[in-house]
Amino acid sequence: MVNAVFGVAIANMMIKTPSAVLPVWGALVVAFIIGQCIYRYNMNLVWVSIIGVIALYGLIYLGPMFPVVLPETIMGLPDNAVWIIILFAYAAVASLLPVWMLLQPRDYINGLQLFVGLILLYAAIFISTPDIVAPAINTNLPMSAPSIVPLLFVTIACGAISGFHGLVATGTTSKQIDKEEDTRFVGYFGALGEGMLALGAILAATAGFATLGDWQAVYQNFGDGSIGAFIDGGATILSNGVGIDMVLSQTMLTVMAALFAGTTMDTGVRLQRYIFQEFGEFYNLPILNKGSVATFLAVGTCLLLAFGAGGIDGAGGMIIWPLFGTTNQLMAALTLMVVTVILLRKGKPVWYTLAPLCFLLVMTLLALLIQLKTFYDEGNWLLIIMDIVILIASVLVTFESFSVLRREWSTYKGKKTS
Repeated sequence: MVNAVFGVAIANMMIKTPSAVLPVWGALVVAFIIGQCIYRYNMNLVWVSIIGVIALYGLIYLGPMFPVVLPETIMGLPDNAVWIIILFAYAAVASLLPVWMLLQPRDYINGLQLFVGLILLYAAIFISTPDIVAPAINTNLPMSAPSIVPLLFVTIACGAISGFHGLVATGTTSKQIDKEEDTRFVGYFGALGEGMLALGAILAATAGFATLGDWQAVYQNFGDGSIGAFIDGGATILSNGVGIDMVLSQTMLTVMAALFAGTTMDTGVRLQRYIFQEFGEFYNLPILNKGSVATFLAVGTCLLLAFGAGGIDGAGGMIIWPLFGTTNQLMAALTLMVVTVILLRKGKPVWYTLAPLCFLLVMTLLALLIQLKTFYDEGNWLLIIMDIVILIASVLVTFESFSVLRREWSTYKGKKTS
């Protein structure tokens, strides 16, 4: 689901901001060269990093000079559909390459670019001190807006808690860590970076408007604003605060968002390939063990969701977006359950993982039930079926979680008594 949505979101960004196309795709070349310099030629990491960041921001500077716009239709396909296919073709190739060759240097240089961009954004905020025009408590809600509880807790993800990060930590991060002790620095520093990005996005989307009326014009319906509000609002703050040209600011923030989504997307396709290959091992299906077959299935299911749910324009990715939050937080609960079991087996305190586990399960189940009624009222049978499947999975996960925890707790109490 996240792969399909991010593919559609990046395609829309490429169309809305053609000046970002050159730096977004040029970043792949920069990342590939960085990987070669570090791992094949053992060059100094500091100098490679500095040159890589300069090259990336050089591409951002050149972006507005050389915008890339696809024809409205290519071989009968609209331009956003063509971008989606190109993006998943790239993700398929990237998921098959060794991690050191593209994924790791791409994430690395994107992370540096992200931090430089955040430093500029926060500097602009401190210099210009923009007013937050959005109301602290919004009483003028659109008709489509749901209740803040429990939907808030399945909407905020990466800046707080996210099951996708549990998948990434087990599927790719663990394969790149030098020693186990490094996970604390990587995990906590990564979470700090996510939190900084989340706060920056909130400030851009609430203080990047001249008046309350401008803000209300963007948020006329629930779900409006999105990445566009972050890009336009953040660009206004950068332009007013540090004097960066508006078009260049929009390009920089679009590149930041697109690269962030792109790294998530190609990592997600790789993880999906792993899952199909594990299916092949578990169920004795040797054909699934082949990387090419597993990648084809991974990309195929993403394209099926992107196009099959919404038509040839690829809108299906956004149609299924409302269910991403609940599935993501269900995965977060699973991750917390695994961590809680590990802590129990080691005789460690578990309340600081068990409490958010219970909270997440309750909020996720409530959100699914509320969404189910909304989809039924709208007559959206695709989302009704998907919601029911996820709801059943949530109930099974809940029972499984507490069954495992009760068994481990009994074992832990027995060891403690003896």
